[in-house]
Amino acid sequence: MSRIGKRPVDLPSGVEAKIDGQKIEVKGPKGTRTFTATDDVTLAVEDNAVTITPRGKSKRARQQWGMSRTMVQNLVTGVTTGFKKELEIQGVGYRAQLQGNVLKLNLGLSHDVDFQVPDGVTLSVPKQTEIIVEGIDEQHVGQVAANIREWRRPEPYKGKGIRYKGEFIFRKEGKKK
Repeated sequence: MSRIGKRPVDLPSGVEAKIDGQKIEVKGPKGTRTFTATDDVTLAVEDNAVTITPRGKSKRARQQWGMSRTMVQNLVTGVTTGFKKELEIQGVGYRAQLQGNVLKLNLGLSHDVDFQVPDGVTLSVPKQTEIIVEGIDEQHVGQVAANIREWRRPEPYKGKGIRYKGEFIFRKEGKKK
């Protein structure tokens, strides 16, 4: 039995879900998101909650059960509160600034990096060393944050680079004489 799949996904006030076959559409204050479940699970809306049940007892049906429930929960969370990733920039002279729809990164390279902000995601730069990525799609927010981080990953000797807020970087000891 899936411990995650057993629990229904509660729909808060202001959020409505429509099911059309294997497709669920969730509407909320921040927007609309859809998810198409596999044929191994059944979706139902009852008592202001979405329930997911497996079809049969196959291993694949049990795997899809918990995953589908988590995906529906992410839809509900996305349209109510949204998702957020915070990045920190560390290093002398490393900074970021937002100019319209372009994030300008100065990361010690021979040129400035211009990162075009994709649709569905909003970026904000409260300080020159902080970047906040927000949106209603968890996967998209995480991918954009990973793409920004990829320009200068934190290195293990001085810790310079772009890191997630609160991320631990294993530090190495340098050369000794």
